[in-house]
Amino acid sequence: MVTQLDVKPEFHLRPADQVMNLVRLGSLHASRLSFSRSLVRQMAREDWTVTRVRFDLDSEGHGVAIYRLSTPNHTYHGVVFSQYLDPERRSDRVIAEAWDVTFSLVEGEVEDSLLEQMAANVPLQEAGRQHPRLLVLSRANKSLRNFGHFVEALASGRQPDPAWLTRVGYLYRTTAVYGNGKFGIADYARLQKNPDFNRPFSAQMFAVYLLRHFSVQQVEHLAQHHSPERAVALHPELQRYLGIGNSTGLGMAPFLINHPQLIQQWVYCRERALAYAREHLPDEASRQELLMLLRRAHRHFLETVTEDAEQTRRNEATVVSIAAVIEWLEKTPATPDLWNDLVAWADGQCSLEAQELINTLLIELYPDLIDAVENELGCEEILELQPEMRAETLKQEIETRFAWALEYDPKNPDHQYWFWYRSVEKEEPRLGVRSAESGADKELPLAIGPRIYRTYQLLDAFLDRAPRGSVVEYLMAHPRQKECVRRIQTMAATPYGEIQANLWHREMKPMHLLRTKLSFFGASRFDPKSDRWVRVTLFQGAPLFCELFSHHGADKARLRELDDWSFPVEPDVEAL
Repeated sequence: MVTQLDVKPEFHLRPADQVMNLVRLGSLHASRLSFSRSLVRQMAREDWTVTRVRFDLDSEGHGVAIYRLSTPNHTYHGVVFSQYLDPERRSDRVIAEAWDVTFSLVEGEVEDSLLEQMAANVPLQEAGRQHPRLLVLSRANKSLRNFGHFVEALASGRQPDPAWLTRVGYLYRTTAVYGNGKFGIADYARLQKNPDFNRPFSAQMFAVYLLRHFSVQQVEHLAQHHSPERAVALHPELQRYLGIGNSTGLGMAPFLINHPQLIQQWVYCRERALAYAREHLPDEASRQELLMLLRRAHRHFLETVTEDAEQTRRNEATVVSIAAVIEWLEKTPATPDLWNDLVAWADGQCSLEAQELINTLLIELYPDLIDAVENELGCEEILELQPEMRAETLKQEIETRFAWALEYDPKNPDHQYWFWYRSVEKEEPRLGVRSAESGADKELPLAIGPRIYRTYQLLDAFLDRAPRGSVVEYLMAHPRQKECVRRIQTMAATPYGEIQANLWHREMKPMHLLRTKLSFFGASRFDPKSDRWVRVTLFQGAPLFCELFSHHGADKARLRELDDWSFPVEPDVEAL
C-alpha cells in the first residue's frame, strides 16, 4: 500500500503569486492537514488515553480538575483551575487579569508540591512564575448564555437546544494558548524530539481539546448538583457538536511574518496535497463523496451566524457558490480531467472562499496518501546568508521572486498608511494610522514588502557604482540590510517564500492574517468582532475521548469514520 505522495506534484503546484496573495490566504478553511485534525488522528492511531484522576469542584463548579494523558511514549497531566469571576472583571481582551478557568498541560506527574506551585501561579497567567515542566499555559471564559442554558436544560431532565451551539458553538472560549517557553514554561526545544508533540502547536491543540472535555463534565456536574434526581447527561451528539471558542486579535499577526520558513512549509504541504489530489484519477465513488462533502459544507455555511457585515456577505457568496458547484458536479461525469475541470470552472465562477473550499474538500478525498504530509509541517528555521553571491544575482532574485514588493511607492500615502507597534500595557502588537497617531518611531519591522523595496533601491545604486560587486561588498556599504538580504536569499529558494502583501497599505486587512494562521489550527465559524479581532470555534464536530479510546482493534474504515468531522452541522433535534 502507498503511504506517501508518490507522484511529483511540485511540477503542478499553483504559482506563488496566486497562493500567497493575502486575500486568498484570508479565505482558507480548516483542512485535514490542520493541526487539530492531525492531533485527533494521532490520538486514535496511537491509542492515547485520558483518565480523570481528580475532580474537586464545588456546587458552583469551582475547584480543581486533573486529567492524565497516557501515550505509548510518556505521561502528561492536564490541570484545570475553575474559579468565580467577578462580572466587572470579565473580558476577552489580552489585558484581562482574571478568567473563569485557567489550565495547563504538564509533562510527567503532578506532585503535591508542583500542584501547590501551579495553584498559586497558573491563575495569574502572565503575572505568575510558571514552572518549566508546563508545556502549555492557557485561560478561558464562559459563554454565559450557552453555559447557563446547558446547565438549566440538563438539570430539568432535557437536552439543550442544538440551535444554541449553532449560534455560538462552545461553552468556553480561550483568549490565549501559550507554549514555546512563554512566561517560563517549557521551551520549544523540549518538544522537538518528543514524538507526541513535535508537530507544530500540537501540545496547545491537545490542551484546548481537553478543555472541551472538561466543559462537558462541568455542566453535567452542575446540573447534577442543581437537580440530583432529574438531571441527565449531555447527549453524545451534542457533545460532539460542542467546540471550544477562541478570541484572537493582532497578537497572532507577527508570527506569520517572523516565521516565514514555517509558514511557507505549511502552505507548501497543503499545495502538494492539493496537487496530488488533482492528479489523482476521479471515479464515481470519489465524485459522490465530494458531492456529499459539498452538501454538508453548504449546510454548515447556511447555519453559520456572524454579526459582521463583511463576513456575512462572504458567507452568503460561499453558499451561493457551493450550490452552483453542486449543480455543476451533479451534471458532470467522472472523467479523468474532472478535478482540474472543476477547479478551472470554480476559479472563474465562484467566490475566493468557495474556490478554497473546493481545494480543501479535494484534499479530503485521499487520506491514505495525503496524511503522510502532516509529518512535514514543521521545519528548522535558519535564514542563511550567501555573502559570495553576486549583487547582480541578488537583484535578479528580487525582480523575479519579489516583484510584488517593488510595487511599493514611498510617495503614495496609501502605501504607508498603517504602522505596527507594540503596546506598553501587554506588549501586544497594535496598528496605528501613520498620519494621525504617534508611535511610528517605535514601529515593529513587520512590513517585509517595503523593506525589500528599500534593499532593492540601495542595491540598484550600489550596482551603478560596482557592477561586478558581491553581496558582501554591498553589505559592507549597507550593513543594516543584512537581515533583509539573508531573508531574501533564503526565501527565494522556497516555493512560497513570503506573504505577498504590503502590511502598511491602507487596503490591507489584518483579519486576513489572522484567518491564515487560524485555518491551519483548524478553526471554523469565523466571526469577526472588528477588523482586528475575531472569534472562532475549534474541535466542533470532533469525536469524543471515549470514541477515540474505544476503537482498539478497529479497521481502517472505522478510523476514517472517526476522522470525518469537517464542517459540522446542527444535530437533528428529533434524534435527541
